[in-house]
Amino acid sequence: MEFSDYTAHALIEMLDRRDISAVELTKSVFDRIAEVEPDVHAYVTLTEELALAEAAAVDKRRAAGEALGPLAGLPVAVKDNMATKGVLTTCSSRILNNFIPVYNGTAVQKLYDAGIVMTGKTNLDEFAMGSSTETSYFGPTHNPWNIDTVPGGSSGGSAAAVAAGEAVMAVGSDTGGSIRQPASLCGVVGLKPTYGLVSRYGLFAFASSLDQIGPITKDVTDTALLLNVIAGHDERDSTSVPTDIPDYTKALTGDIKGLRVGVVKELMGEGIDVDIKAAVEASVRLLGGLGAEISEVSLPHSEYALSAYYLIAPAEASSNLARYDGVRFGHRTQDEVADMVEMYMKTRAEGFGDEVKRRIMLGTYALSAGYYDAYYGQAQKVRTLIARDFAAAFNQVDIIVSPTSPSVAFKMGAKVADPLQMYLSDVCTIPVNLAGLPGISVPCGLSGGLPIGLQMIGRAFDESTLLRTAHAFELAFGWHEKPNL
Repeated sequence: MEFSDYTAHALIEMLDRRDISAVELTKSVFDRIAEVEPDVHAYVTLTEELALAEAAAVDKRRAAGEALGPLAGLPVAVKDNMATKGVLTTCSSRILNNFIPVYNGTAVQKLYDAGIVMTGKTNLDEFAMGSSTETSYFGPTHNPWNIDTVPGGSSGGSAAAVAAGEAVMAVGSDTGGSIRQPASLCGVVGLKPTYGLVSRYGLFAFASSLDQIGPITKDVTDTALLLNVIAGHDERDSTSVPTDIPDYTKALTGDIKGLRVGVVKELMGEGIDVDIKAAVEASVRLLGGLGAEISEVSLPHSEYALSAYYLIAPAEASSNLARYDGVRFGHRTQDEVADMVEMYMKTRAEGFGDEVKRRIMLGTYALSAGYYDAYYGQAQKVRTLIARDFAAAFNQVDIIVSPTSPSVAFKMGAKVADPLQMYLSDVCTIPVNLAGLPGISVPCGLSGGLPIGLQMIGRAFDESTLLRTAHAFELAFGWHEKPNL
C-alpha cells in the first residue's frame, strides 16, 4: 500500500514513531500524482520543489526534538481560490491566470502553522461556480472512480485529489454544496462548517454570505483533525464569530445512543435516484441500530431554496467580481481600445467563462433598480423561512439527515448545456448554506460502482455532535472502498 492511501491520523503516528519521514511521505504522494494526474487533472498548480523543502524542514525539526504542529509533515492540497503567498492563485479563471498573491489567507496560514506540506492548488469550477468542475479555464477534473464521469464541484479537484491518493487531505470551499457534493461523488468525507467558524480572509469571494472553507478527507477523524486547525475567530474577517473551539477529535466516541435523528421528508422523494434513496434509508436504519431515535422532519420551504439561492448567490457574485477589471492585477486585454470602459468590457469578456458571465448577469439584473425587492429582497425572505424551518426541526431532533446529492457522478458533458439540470445537483445541499448550518457528507454505499453520500446536518456551531454522529456511522458502516485507478 502506498503511503498516500493511509489516513492522516495513521500517518501522524507513523511520522511521530519515525517509521517514515516527511520527505519519504511527500515523495510518495508526488509519485502517485505523476502516475494518475494525467487522467484525473486534480491540480492547477503543483508545488513539488516547495513541498519537498517544507518536508525536509519538518524532518530536521523533528530530529532536533522541536515542538511541531499537529499536522507536521502531512501533504495537503489547497483549493485554488485561496490566497497562497508566492504561489499562483487563479480561481481556475483566465482573468487570474497570472496572479500571485503576496499573502496567505488565514486558513492557509493556519495550515502552515500546523506544519503541513502543500502539494499544490487544486482545480475548481471557475470562481467556484459549478457542480462538476467542468467550467475551469484549465480544463475539467475527472472522477477517479470513473474518469468518464465528473467529480462534482466546485471543489472537484480537492475531492478527486484525496480520493485518488494525490493528497492526504485537502481544503475546499462550500457556497451551495461545493465541499459536500464532490465529497459524495468521489467517496470521501467533506464538511461545510457553520458560517463564521472558519475565517474567509484570503478566500476569493463568490457569495460572501454563503461561502465557507472546510475539510475534505479520507475519514471523519481526519476531518476533525483538520477542523481543529482551521477553525477559530479572525479579526480580519468581519463574519468570523468569536466562539470557543473544542478539540473535535474528543467528540469521536462512537456512542450515539439516545441521539435524535430526523430524516428530511422533502429530500427523500421526487428527483432522488432510487439507489440513493435506498442507501440513505439503509443508513438511517443503521443509525437506529446504534441507538439513535429516528423520526421524520419537515423543511416545508426547502422547495424554494434553489430559486432563492440562484438569486442571492449571483447577486453577491455580481458585486464581488466587479473588482476583476484588468486595472491592478490579473488578465488585461491586449486589443487596442478607445477608452477605459472598452478596456473593462474586453478584459471581462475575454477573462470570464460562460457560467461566470451567466451568474454575473443574473445577479446584476436581480439587484437592478425596480427589481431588487421583487427578486433579491424576496429571496432573502425565503432564506429566513428556511432558517426557521431548520430551527423548528432542531426543536425535535439533534441531527438531520438526507442524501447529499440526488444522483451519483454523471457523465462528463451531460449537463453542461443545461444549466438548470446542473443547478439541481445541489438541491439537497443548498438549504444548509442558506441557513448557515454545518453539514457533512460521508460515504454510504455504491450505485453502479460509483459512491453515494449521506448528508448529516447539525445545529449552528455544534460540529462536535455532527462529527460524533458521522464517526459512529462510519465505524458501523465500515467504508473501505476506493477507486481502482
